[in-house]
Amino acid sequence: MKVAVSSQGKTLESHVDTRFGRAQFFIIVDTETMDYKVVDNLAVAQSSGAGTRAAQTLLDEGIEALISSNVGPNAMEVFKAAEIPVYKAVDKDVKTNIELLKKGELEKITEATNHGHHHHW
Repeated sequence: MKVAVSSQGKTLESHVDTRFGRAQFFIIVDTETMDYKVVDNLAVAQSSGAGTRAAQTLLDEGIEALISSNVGPNAMEVFKAAEIPVYKAVDKDVKTNIELLKKGELEKITEATNHGHHHHW
């Protein structure tokens, strides 16, 4: 399975980045082989819409799941529409998060974690 992890660096030993839209990098890991590819998050420089753009970039890479923490409502919509499950990262390195995912120990996120300025009445 191809899983994307928001990361502060470019290796499996890098610490996860809890911010999704503003993460420095995304590491896309093949959970079978542990081969990985680093994708620069080009959306970091954007003043708005970073989450949506980052989400689209990952879908273009053909990911099947995402591990991150602060996924905003817009990005969440993109993943939901594509039926990509999103898991909550634990505050460790990328490799640990992948291993926890394989064991089924990561919590699934179904709603956006930071709602920005959207009010729900």
